[in-house]
Amino acid sequence: MDPAEVLAFLVELSREAGLQVRSAGASPVEPPVRSGVCRLRDGIFVILAAGDPVEDRIAALAQALREHRPAALEGRYLPPAVRERLETGPA
Repeated sequence: MDPAEVLAFLVELSREAGLQVRSAGASPVEPPVRSGVCRLRDGIFVILAAGDPVEDRIAALAQALREHRPAALEGRYLPPAVRERLETGPA
């Protein structure tokens, strides 16, 4: 799988797991946004910054799934490229 396919798979998996996935574009009047995970009340949000490299967006989704929805990964077939990203923690 190429990185774009891994990203698309993780976005779908995250949504199925109940995470709120949002895209953030670049704005000339707002400070730059970086991909990451945040909690707002009872929800877990994954913000994917359009200006970030694909690998950074993949890392944000993998972190959210590992830390907040690990049960969604158990007993589920995951392509090897996706499993590798989920098992590889932050560098």
